[in-house]
Amino acid sequence: MASAIPTFTKIGKVIRLNKHGCTNRPFYHIVVQKTRDNFDGPVIEQVGSYDAMPNSQNEKLVAVNFERVQYWLAQGAGISNPVAQLLGLSGFLPNHPQTLIQSWKNRREPPRERKLQPIKGIAPPLDNPKI
Repeated sequence: MASAIPTFTKIGKVIRLNKHGCTNRPFYHIVVQKTRDNFDGPVIEQVGSYDAMPNSQNEKLVAVNFERVQYWLAQGAGISNPVAQLLGLSGFLPNHPQTLIQSWKNRREPPRERKLQPIKGIAPPLDNPKI
């Protein structure tokens, strides 16, 4: 009896983030690589970019070539979890479960208040400026 679910041949490719930029200014390329290659190994194709640092409008910029991503998914390439979250937020794929879990955690946590700690060894300000 044949299965109704089509089987895909694994081609050993994955769509993942490849880190560029400095330590304090990360920038990522969304690339297609062989599964066994390390992150800074040879790249087959770059299909997008992701700027993780918020700009002046507090936005994180993402640029994706959806046609090429669709092509590689049709060929049987896998997707890493961070890329799946980005594609879910962009509306290309269904939302990743980790994205929903993180949003619920952010809703439940009250905003953190910072308490000012007095610095030891420094006298407090004077109430009377004439002294």
